[in-house]
Amino acid sequence: MKKKTILIKNVNIVNEGSIFNGDILIEGEYIKEINDSISAKSADVHVIDAEGKYLLPGAIDDQVHFREPGLTHKANIESESRAAIAGGITSFIEMPNTNPQTTTVEKLEEKFEIASKTSFANYSFMFGGTNDNLEEILKVDPKSVAGLKLFLGSSTGNMLVDDPEILEKIFKSTNMVISVHCEDEATIKKNFQEHLETYGDDIPVKCHPIIRSEEACYLSSSKAIELAKKTGARLHVFHLSTGKETSLFTNKMPLKDKKITAEVCVHHLWFSDKDYDEKGTFIKWNPAVKTEKDRDQLWKALLDDRIDVIATDHAPHTLEEKKNVYTSAPSGGPLVQHALPAMLEMFHRGKISIEKIVEKMCHNPAILFQVEKRGYVKEGYFADLVLVDLNNPWTVKKDNILYKCGWSPFEGTTFKSRITHTFLNGALVYQNAKFSDIKSAKRLTFNR
Repeated sequence: MKKKTILIKNVNIVNEGSIFNGDILIEGEYIKEINDSISAKSADVHVIDAEGKYLLPGAIDDQVHFREPGLTHKANIESESRAAIAGGITSFIEMPNTNPQTTTVEKLEEKFEIASKTSFANYSFMFGGTNDNLEEILKVDPKSVAGLKLFLGSSTGNMLVDDPEILEKIFKSTNMVISVHCEDEATIKKNFQEHLETYGDDIPVKCHPIIRSEEACYLSSSKAIELAKKTGARLHVFHLSTGKETSLFTNKMPLKDKKITAEVCVHHLWFSDKDYDEKGTFIKWNPAVKTEKDRDQLWKALLDDRIDVIATDHAPHTLEEKKNVYTSAPSGGPLVQHALPAMLEMFHRGKISIEKIVEKMCHNPAILFQVEKRGYVKEGYFADLVLVDLNNPWTVKKDNILYKCGWSPFEGTTFKSRITHTFLNGALVYQNAKFSDIKSAKRLTFNR
């Protein structure tokens, strides 16, 4: 089906640190023209008057768990990518700890095959490293996959990489971005055992950031960074959760020149340990949501560019699973539908500018992973675009949650901003809470 030519008029365009009013012409998959005023050349052009609205590049979420294959009772690529589109996230990078794990090239291609048939959003996957799959890592084509993911803290199955010699070999052997989950396993095990002896299985959830402590995070992050400096590896540290870790990163150079980068997730910017009493296991994540002081320091590092990216670590579980006692309730929660509205809420609260949100959720993931022709509002780039009404409040409720798991840690929260339109590769795929039947998702490509 041929895509319509689309003309967006009178819109506030947010791109590369500035906001300007203008028109955008979309032809085929691409942004054809950006100008002060563009006239429709024929009656076939679909004109959208976006006066008062803001146009952002589609967000690129560099860390999601969509649970397919093997864990599809929680979520799947189709359901979660659909929720992402409604939330203004047009591209995602999914993690390897599915069942089976994405630790061979064969399993990686099987996931690409699933996404090619069912995904609503653009997609790529991380390849998973283990203590015994270095040969498979070396087979991966860096141009065809987002990067390599290593778990340096507790993980599913055998994905914990805890052999120092193997870890150094991996760091030395690949030019891919190595993304790491950093929590020290020995520290966590010791803390957990102490709490288990005190409380039994029903450990109070507010103890989660004490068990998965600042020390556990810092010890692991600092070791990973030390190894990256020693080997020259390109390291990206996922989901910082402590203020202490922010001291390990620099803002002294442009992102494209950094060898060591950092990410923070929406939940670590929104919640603190004071929310455990109300939210319980529904805000149980690894790494744990920590103190208000940690949250303040994460914000400071985000705004001064020591932290480069905002992501979700979207990781759904069923309500039944999350309602279990502490020792049985899994860590993780769904976020892709609500991440951008939550960050825009922080704009309304004066915490961050819209330009900075776009930098951290759109531009920087594209730079960091060298994503081809996405993450910006530019002529010649793919038309992955999001229209936002900053003054159209809505409340997160069960009946408007799109995740397969059917719940959100934001339930009951009212957001002032609403995503009204999402464009993907030039097609209008979402408008005013309705999805089109156009499937226009593509496999991400990389400039490497």
